[in-house]
Amino acid sequence: MQGHIARKRDRYYAVIYEGLDPVTGEERRTWHPAGTDRGAAEALVARLAAERDGRNDEVRSLTFGAYLTHHWLPAKRLELRVSTHRSYVQKTQRHILPTLGRKRLRRLRPADLERLYDSMLHPSDGTRPLAPKTVYEVHLIIRGALDHALRRGLVTRNVALAASAPSCEPSPRSNSTPGPPPNSRRSCAPQLDTGCSPPCGSPPTPASAATNCSD
Repeated sequence: MQGHIARKRDRYYAVIYEGLDPVTGEERRTWHPAGTDRGAAEALVARLAAERDGRNDEVRSLTFGAYLTHHWLPAKRLELRVSTHRSYVQKTQRHILPTLGRKRLRRLRPADLERLYDSMLHPSDGTRPLAPKTVYEVHLIIRGALDHALRRGLVTRNVALAASAPSCEPSPRSNSTPGPPPNSRRSCAPQLDTGCSPPCGSPPTPASAATNCSD
């Protein structure tokens, strides 16, 4: 980890490089007062840099499964209804962990997510295919988890934003019906977390509750 000492007037500072800001992309550095002795400042730089390197090693080895089960899901318990959190846990254990659980968080790529979604929609092991709505719910869970990791500085981008996934589709209408009847409804990709549902066609957020949308 990069680090150096800086001097302002008669005082030294340990300056530690903290990587790129996940939002702005700019370099981040922290300044730590180190007193008036240059030798003590150099020792502080070495200690802080070693601590930072150790934390980076932990992040580099962190798997997506460990992040979901030990970091993100426990944090979501504070925000979600019990039933919603239980649904998150079940979908994570059933659909995400078996395929992506051992993948390192920082090595996750859009193609990994797309292969997961395709295997859910078109399984090759003889199991029944899952509905696009279910696959999209899994996608929102992954997207929300990676957004949380991005805000924590654990990844530099949310790869789920670049992955293709099933989206909101209108329900098939009968050819004999010239137009939608009053109060007709169409199936919409579920919204997770908040319990409110935006209009169909609005970009879903990972923080909404699973619902249908009304026209």
